[in-house]
This record gives sequence, C-alpha cells and structure tokens, in this order.
Amino acid sequence: MKRIFTFVLTIAAALCLAACAVPTGGDSSRKNGLGCAFSAAVSITLDRLEAEGEIKRYGEGVWEIEFSEPNTLSGVKLEFSEGNVLASYKGLSFSVPQSAVPVKAMMLNLIKAVEDNARLAELSGEESGGMLKISGSLDGGDYTLSVDKDGLLSGFEMPNNKLTMRFSEMKTAETAIEQRTSVTSAETAEAVETTAADTTSSEQ
Repeated sequence: MKRIFTFVLTIAAALCLAACAVPTGGDSSRKNGLGCAFSAAVSITLDRLEAEGEIKRYGEGVWEIEFSEPNTLSGVKLEFSEGNVLASYKGLSFSVPQSAVPVKAMMLNLIKAVEDNARLAELSGEESGGMLKISGSLDGGDYTLSVDKDGLLSGFEMPNNKLTMRFSEMKTAETAIEQRTSVTSAETAEAVETTAADTTSSEQ
C-alpha cells in the first residue's frame, strides 16, 4: 500500500513539474530598447494607402520619415521635433501635403506610443511568435506595439484606424558603431598586410 501511495505521489509530482515547465504564452517582459536612436525601413498600410520609406529616431520626440512609395509621396520627408512637423522635398520646405496628412497623424500616434513606453525600466506584454506585444491606448485609439528579442521596435498597429506599420532592417547607433569598428579593423589588417608585402619586396 505504501509503495502504491509513493508511486502515485511521484507521478503527481512529475506531472506538476512538467506542467510548470511548459510555457503558457501569457504575459512576459524583456529589456527596453525603445529609447535607442535607430533607422529602419518601414512599410505602412493605412486604410487604402500603401506606403514605404525609411524612418529614423534621433532622440526623445525627434523623428523623421522619408517616403519612397507611393509616387504621390516619393521623396517627401516629414520631420518631427518638440510637437512641430516640417515637410520637405529634396531640401525645399513646404507645408505638409494633403496626401501626407493621414500618415502625419498616425506618425504622431506612433511617436507618442514609443516615447511613453521608452521611459519604462522594462517592457511588459504578451509573447506571440517571438515578439512581445504591448497594448495601450491613446487619444487616437487603442494600439499594439511589437518589439523583438532585443526590445527594439518591430511593429505598430491601431486596428480602429486600419493602421499597420512594419519595421525591418533595424539599425541602432550601437549597430553602426560595431559596423564601423569591424570595417576599420579590416582596413587596418589590409594595410598591415600591404606594408608587410612591400617591405618584403624591397628587401629582395
């Protein structure tokens, strides 16, 4: 009887440990990378508008986006700083074109959502497909921010506004420094090899 009781307890304990070991896919947290300066390719769907371009964050509240598509927006750059928005095309400044007004409004929502969350010590949300989904609400509606394993911006959605933004080719200031360092190291190594080869040739 004691053996049976011990066996049952062992099985129950094993099942309990196995259940605890299985990830539930619920709430989670990770480091906050939203405060980093970065540049990235961005793809935007806003109702019937499809747009692409490059987006940059220089610091708190200082952003810019330059469009490559569609043709009506290609080459247009919007710069955001301290609540002001400046539009330009090939260096010429002008008022925000009508075609860019909806995107301007959604960019302000994105900036507000990112800057609010960038102040947090860590990011909390729901795990989904390797991404952390962070939900929130703005005057413009509810939103979901997606960040990758490094806590960097990956997506932004506002379903009520039919808005979806996807970010790719993310490069932070740290990434740029690492790339410059590796290039410099390679150039230095090449220069040393060339010098050594020249020295050998002259000695012969």
